[in-house]
Amino acid sequence: MALSALGLVLGLSPFGAQAAVFGADQRAQLPQSMRSVASKMGMIFDPRSHSVCSAFCVAPNMVATAAHCLYRTAGETPLRLTDLKVRLHGSRATSRIAGADKGAPEPNVVSGSTHLNVHPPIDATRDWALVRLAKPLCKSGALKIAPRPVKDVMRLAAEGRVFNVAYHRDVPKWPLMLGRSCGVKRSFKDASWSTISHDFANPGQLLLHTCDTAAGSSGSPLLVEGADGPEVVGINVGTYVQSKVILLNGEVVHRFKADNIANTGVNAQAFAGAFAAFRNADLLASSRDILRLQDALAARALYNGPRDGRYGEVLKSAIKTFQRAAAMPVTGLATHPLLAAVLGESHVVTGKLSSRAHATKAARSR
Repeated sequence: MALSALGLVLGLSPFGAQAAVFGADQRAQLPQSMRSVASKMGMIFDPRSHSVCSAFCVAPNMVATAAHCLYRTAGETPLRLTDLKVRLHGSRATSRIAGADKGAPEPNVVSGSTHLNVHPPIDATRDWALVRLAKPLCKSGALKIAPRPVKDVMRLAAEGRVFNVAYHRDVPKWPLMLGRSCGVKRSFKDASWSTISHDFANPGQLLLHTCDTAAGSSGSPLLVEGADGPEVVGINVGTYVQSKVILLNGEVVHRFKADNIANTGVNAQAFAGAFAAFRNADLLASSRDILRLQDALAARALYNGPRDGRYGEVLKSAIKTFQRAAAMPVTGLATHPLLAAVLGESHVVTGKLSSRAHATKAARSR
């Protein structure tokens, strides 16, 4: 009996060279007329495992990429953030993640998730990351993040205006490649949107596209031409595949070659708000300060995780709880103003509004 299995194939593997091409291979080396885009592109790589992803400048000291390029996926051993480096196209200069030299790179990364599923429910729309760099490499400017509704991106694609710029590891010497006239739609010949939408977590911000990609292209931008140059409407993250298997008494006895349905991207609306908060945040830069924050939140009974000086999901959740109770913007970011607020004697006591806030609320109700 043949059954269909759907999943996401990611282009992180250092050994993968297969391209995800739809129809004729239309990839071309980036033309000289797009040198301004090339100066804002780079790669994020791990010298230990030789994994490589595309990345792009969004601020002088910040790049965007796919979250799996930093954390891999659920069940895999994550990369060590202290080992990761970023290098821009055509340059030998590299930068580590900010805080890596002080044992605290984690606060300098914000992502949709650190535990990504590649089988239903697939986490493609959480597969984004913003990375603050120790050195401001992006001296030639940054690509503008331009959040648009998915239906608008699909309309622009129908007009032939969506394109992709990325590294492709199956091409000798890994030049930047251009994919033009990318299609973006909901349903495909072998998979309707009714099926696809059930396979993805939060499918509302999913961009199913036909830009031709290959290993190394994860984390690359989906672009449209704006008034002031190319603008980012999404991030390419992987290939949505359908495979057929033969089952006998519940056991897989044969697996056929997987067919590519579409490439996947996360719409810029999914991360534009996080970028706005992260861009100018005064982040904690040392494990010592993170430990102080953990201790202070624990003293208020808001944090019950390890006191290890590391920024993780448990600490992020505790920060959000404090921010909600203190009527602060809920970002989950570990910042110096946040630490000062937690160490202060106002706003929050053991996760509840202070007596002063209660008194104010009571006075208003009279």
